[in-house]
Amino acid sequence: MKKSDPIVKDLVLLGGGHSHAIVLKLFGMNPLPGVRITLVTPESSTSYSGMLPGHVAGIYEQDQCHIDLRPLVQFAQAQLYVDRAIGLDLNSNRVICANRPDVAFDLLSIDIGSTPTRPSVTGALEHSIAIKPVPQFLSHWNQVVERITQAPEQALSLGLIGGGAGGVELALAMQHRLHQLLKAAGQPLANLEIHLFHRGAELMGATHNRWTRQRFQHILRQRGIKLHLQQTVVEVQAQAIVCASGLTVECDRIFWVTQASAASWLQQAGLATDIKGFIQVGETLQSISHPQVFAAGDIATIMQHPRPKAGVFAVREGKPLFDNLRRALLGKPLKAFKPQKHYLSLVSTGNQSAVASRGPIGFEAPLLWRWKDQIDQAFVEKFTNLPDMSVREGLPNRPDTEGHELTADAQSTMRCGGCGSKVGSPVLERVLRRINREQPEDYNKDDILIGLEAPDDAAVVRVPVGQVMVHSLDYFRTMINDPFVFGQICANHSLSDIYAMGATPQTALAIATIPYSLEDKLAETLYQLLSGAMKVLRQNQTSLVGGHTTEGAELAFGLSCNGLANPAQLLRKAGMQPGHVLILTKALGTGTLLAADMRLKAKGRWIDGAVQSMLQSNAAAATCLLNHQAAACTDVTGFGLLGHLVEMIQASSVAVTLNLEAIPILEGARETSQMRIFSSLQPQNLQACQNIDNLSQAQEHPNFSLLFDPQTSGGLLAAVPESEAGDCLASLKNLDYMHSSVIGHVAVLAPGSKPISLKL
Repeated sequence: MKKSDPIVKDLVLLGGGHSHAIVLKLFGMNPLPGVRITLVTPESSTSYSGMLPGHVAGIYEQDQCHIDLRPLVQFAQAQLYVDRAIGLDLNSNRVICANRPDVAFDLLSIDIGSTPTRPSVTGALEHSIAIKPVPQFLSHWNQVVERITQAPEQALSLGLIGGGAGGVELALAMQHRLHQLLKAAGQPLANLEIHLFHRGAELMGATHNRWTRQRFQHILRQRGIKLHLQQTVVEVQAQAIVCASGLTVECDRIFWVTQASAASWLQQAGLATDIKGFIQVGETLQSISHPQVFAAGDIATIMQHPRPKAGVFAVREGKPLFDNLRRALLGKPLKAFKPQKHYLSLVSTGNQSAVASRGPIGFEAPLLWRWKDQIDQAFVEKFTNLPDMSVREGLPNRPDTEGHELTADAQSTMRCGGCGSKVGSPVLERVLRRINREQPEDYNKDDILIGLEAPDDAAVVRVPVGQVMVHSLDYFRTMINDPFVFGQICANHSLSDIYAMGATPQTALAIATIPYSLEDKLAETLYQLLSGAMKVLRQNQTSLVGGHTTEGAELAFGLSCNGLANPAQLLRKAGMQPGHVLILTKALGTGTLLAADMRLKAKGRWIDGAVQSMLQSNAAAATCLLNHQAAACTDVTGFGLLGHLVEMIQASSVAVTLNLEAIPILEGARETSQMRIFSSLQPQNLQACQNIDNLSQAQEHPNFSLLFDPQTSGGLLAAVPESEAGDCLASLKNLDYMHSSVIGHVAVLAPGSKPISLKL
């Protein structure tokens, strides 16, 4: 969608499953003007189910078997909301999330997958590890791998409950990985026991032919995996599995891999579901009860064509889902989709071989693994090497959109300047009423004489006797495709100057530019944005007392903040003295990482780490630094570490030795800087090089370019007495500033010398 296209409709994709990955890719290649797409998902990457056993077996690294959703969302020009859905309001068309405001939609598509059914078995929820959600499972699995790695001589017993294809494949993959570790450590394979429990007489149920079932039963027994068939688990203890027959088996870790089930809140929302809670859809993948809702993948049951819960169907449904979502948005008739009845299933045996099963036919061969490996890697590759952005922009219009473009009415597309560009009063009143309803009763301070409670031409605040007022202003375009998160980052960034001065924030005025939209879309964006800002302001006991809003081509936001301080306790950039050490409270790298994100070159987890850093307030760090006699301080923002340090050096007339190895760097920032991906401000920041004494020797160091990287919501840089450094650093880490480090020392400035020396 071009920046000049007003937002007319909201398409929300709930869940980052295989079908939605395909939908995002196709919308990226075939954008629909006027449609804002939002992906809501609890993780910024999604595992490809076909490669998960290979990852557990140690054959694939995590990046090889996960679809990175952040660059995919960027390619689709969509929004990414990283949060967990917990409900739906289908009367007002909103997704209810666990940790953010509700998300409005005109059209909703659900692809959240399924979870293993854990019935009312005593202790199952407390003491067993479900195979889904995958990130939690992998976290536990990595702990098992670490235990074997650290103590291979100690016996380990694993229990898996569920003898379907998933449980069988997982048991073999686990054994392969752990046996490799035991062999490498020179320990006997008998140190590992794996138990597989299944209530049926044969493994894998009716979804596979008899030869395949018997073949896997033979493989498991041949490899020493202990099978417990016709055993119904009735209790899961902390380290034991109890069966109805009286069989009790001790296990150090217990994994639950039974038949799939659906999230209960789907049925509670009023959607038509089958007996297991899966969304009932027609051949068009549209809900049979709510036409504004579509569903695909494991979470959906096509009424006319029920199929097993298998990844192959989610992949096949991706293109039909995209076509029908697009047609629904354009008001065109939907097309029916009929999934195939039979499909080839390739089940891994854990050791780079596989068994093929289709109908009554089954056979095993290493060649099948290689074939499966090629298919799986090719699928993930589709979402890794995305086409250049210019390719997408040059695409012709799809035939099915001709004459059916989504447009606003003529008046709404004519945008004025000046005060005519302001967001209308009805929208503001609606958003502010909604925001104010969510504030705690004690939010408004006594020192706010006129604020949002009774708006006037200007806000009026009281300055206590004996204190001074500190002012700061920040404003910038969005760098993250989530207005709620962007609002939080902006608020933290804007308040940071107040904390760097040793002041306590009091009030804030907001200034916002909201993308061109229809009225209800504009109100939703403004609400998400202000909700994020208000979340941070509340946490910092700061009142929002007014502001200004306007419409524009893209989202931008800022805050004018004021704070109060004792004039005798103000922190300034001046004040550094020889014998002080420099402490940096956050890692560097947001500039290069965000630039790489724009170019689809950053891994999702790198951006997750950058966002986590930008969301961390500097409030507690400022108090800690003051408590440890900080003599000078600044926040590291747009001019980069070196640019802001030069300001401190010039104000203090001292020299500084920086230890390049000690400077904390965000994950991925070295990689993106080595790719020569930098912020557009980097060239100007490089002018600070003229202050470096040993420039030629330092330029090859991998951290060098990051000295000039502009930071958004960066950390504090402070000078403290060397005697306080150890305690100060320990306190900062206790406050969760885990990257805080002593990065340099202050010395006397020799006449005629440059003030900065870089220690390599």
